[in-house]
Amino acid sequence: MTYAHPPFPGPSSGWSGGWAPPPVPPKPGVIPLAPPLGVGGVLGGAFATLGRHWKQLLGFTAVAYGGAVALFGAALAMAYAVFAHDIEHIADAPESAGADELWPLLSAFGGVYLAGVVVMLVAGALVNAACPAVLQDAVLGRPCSFGTLWRRVLPRVWAVLGSLLLCGLIAAVPLVLLAVTFFGMIFAFISLLSDGAPGFGWIFLGGLLGVLLTGPPAVWLWVRFSLAPAVAIFERQGVVRSLSRSAELVRGAWWRVFGVSLLAFVMAAATAYLVQLPLQLLSLLPAGPASLSDGSSGSGTAITVAVVTFAFVLLGGFIGQAVTAVFPPLVLALLYVDQRMRKENLGPALAEAAGVPAAHHPEPGAHA
Repeated sequence: MTYAHPPFPGPSSGWSGGWAPPPVPPKPGVIPLAPPLGVGGVLGGAFATLGRHWKQLLGFTAVAYGGAVALFGAALAMAYAVFAHDIEHIADAPESAGADELWPLLSAFGGVYLAGVVVMLVAGALVNAACPAVLQDAVLGRPCSFGTLWRRVLPRVWAVLGSLLLCGLIAAVPLVLLAVTFFGMIFAFISLLSDGAPGFGWIFLGGLLGVLLTGPPAVWLWVRFSLAPAVAIFERQGVVRSLSRSAELVRGAWWRVFGVSLLAFVMAAATAYLVQLPLQLLSLLPAGPASLSDGSSGSGTAITVAVVTFAFVLLGGFIGQAVTAVFPPLVLALLYVDQRMRKENLGPALAEAAGVPAAHHPEPGAHA
């Protein structure tokens, strides 16, 4: 759904002859349809969207990432089935393995790994596209079905994927240099301990200087383009236009977008950890009764313990991944809506789409 740019309201008619309470913005959905939204309003809107549409969001996330894992597992199984004989031969006699035997294996499984990376990127783009797609109805107070969600997401997933890839490439430069700095420090330390001669120090210093030079511009660019996935869904724009539109909306509000989005990522990571911790502790409970048994527990008990432990760890990992994958994009999509309400007076258009009055003045003496 593309929101039209509504005209800005005309000038005030002047003094009305008495004091009037400020207009009460309508709130058909998760946020009031009038700027400005504070930090609490944005985060509260994201939590409210999760509360109202958690089935759609978590179900969509499960299908996207579950399908990606299934495809990767199928490709890995096929590669193993094709090269099973070669793998067994190399495992039995690794010293006799030549380059003509190793290269086909490395090429095949390297291709499977790259295919898995691509599939996971597409799954991440699907989830990033689903969050603003759900938010369209959450802001207007409407229900959102799985069918509607898929119809909105599938045509726009490539635009979202392109936006995410470009933002990822921007962030990849300082991250690669940070890895170079880390390994350069390790190699320099090992060289210093082994022969006393300072070696590889130039790698550490060069990587550190590169991080200091590229880190701030990368963060600045990432924040400027962080609203591009929401633009691709709300306004149905392509990759380049989504990035430029995001930069236009972030202009003048960079520090606000940076602070709120950083807070969202920190909250998502903390919540995921708090969710996974008790599930990991529960995964240890089956081992207790098994260890206190009479010592005659066979392989069946060991298998049961392993299966239950794996199930708890897998459940905790999925919930943690779902929280970290869903909450920050919801916050960024709400920042997009807030910036448009601030800069383009989008609130009246949203209220009209929701079928509610744009704003009303409460009666004097009435309590909100």
